Amino acid sequence: MSDTAAPAYVFDATEANFQSEVIDASFQQPILVDLWATWCGPCKTLGPILEKVIASFNGAVRLAKVDVDKEQALAAAFGVRSIPTVVLLRDGQAVDGFNGALPEGALREFLLRHVQPAEAAAEAAPAPASGREETPAQTIARLQQEIAAAPDQADLKLDLALAQMQAGDAAAAQAELDALPANLANDDRAHRLRSQLDFARSLKDAPAAGELRARIERDGNDHEARDLLGVRLLIDGEAAAALEQFLHVLKADRNWHDGQARKRLVAAFNMLDDAELVGSYRRRMSSLLF
Repeated sequence: MSDTAAPAYVFDATEANFQSEVIDASFQQPILVDLWATWCGPCKTLGPILEKVIASFNGAVRLAKVDVDKEQALAAAFGVRSIPTVVLLRDGQAVDGFNGALPEGALREFLLRHVQPAEAAAEAAPAPASGREETPAQTIARLQQEIAAAPDQADLKLDLALAQMQAGDAAAAQAELDALPANLANDDRAHRLRSQLDFARSLKDAPAAGELRARIERDGNDHEARDLLGVRLLIDGEAAAALEQFLHVLKADRNWHDGQARKRLVAAFNMLDDAELVGSYRRRMSSLLF
């Protein structure tokens, strides 16, 4: 491996650690899998470039290197026909990839479609309020004034969308989110906001929580009632209770509504800030899926 990349960002993946270090870890951050071999010329060209670019993302994405000669089962699982083959995993699934060696600029563009460098995310984070905490309405008014004064600062528009969602104005938040430039559309906070909006939309015309609980008491296999109750609980801030409902459906029927329980769990993980809670339920979900 190149000295350019910190060891924490680049590691060797084997059949023994693939589940924990790649599949499970991809629920916390994207994992780029590089399938290579010692005899492969293009692999030798691409490897140092991959490590350099991964290092520049400061931990926002990690690189798992798979020696296809030593890990033939993993190569077969990825359907490798030529090397280097590079695959990006997120939430346990392959979301993008390419074959062959890319130049540094093209590789950086590839990653930026899916993840922002950690330092960029930190810069985009809103500064903590000083003194008395703002109400959502005050935050919206302040951000609108800042945007009027600096219309080219797109990160302020993401802040505004988040504030509008906090204030309960999902339509306005969606409009701001849709208008974001591509680099911010892939920001972690934008992903979290999309999850919140998806949950809010799923409750349109949904029964009240009391009615949903009554349906579940009558029929413990009423997956629709459990699913909607989970959404209501999540929006009301009862995260653990919500995740239990989604997990119950996943355990009973992982294929219900095209795997909706898994999708609900992944979306919930993306919008929750409690790392300990999310980690616990990610492990429980993985134990049911893999």
